[in-house]
Amino acid sequence: MIEIKTSTLSDGEFNRGVFAKRDIAKGELLHEAPVIPYPNEQHVHIEKTLLDDYAFEYGQNHTAFVLGYGMLFNHSYTPNATYDINFDNHTFDFFAYTDIKAGEEILINYNGEVDNQDPLWFNEETDNKDKSDK
Repeated sequence: MIEIKTSTLSDGEFNRGVFAKRDIAKGELLHEAPVIPYPNEQHVHIEKTLLDDYAFEYGQNHTAFVLGYGMLFNHSYTPNATYDINFDNHTFDFFAYTDIKAGEEILINYNGEVDNQDPLWFNEETDNKDKSDK
């Protein structure tokens, strides 16, 4: 149903994204991504690595790495997919938020809610860095 291909939206050296292999109906389950959770107080170690950009909030006291295709969905403020955290199964469950056509890139809002327009953490860092460089 989904596959990893080169994305024009992703910058950096990997340029990957998740794409639909067939038409997908709104509400359809796209992927159940298992997670590796860890206590928030351990995140200080992760912040020193590239993995920091791939960690998701996982409840109030934990952070998690989302496995499978979960880390490869790119961001959009107008996403065609969303996700729910399934604590019982320890998965992030990705669903089509709109109908998705075969070949279309599947996008989520990194803020966790489809309509959340808050700046993303990596944009805030870039904005702050740009301001401090002037």
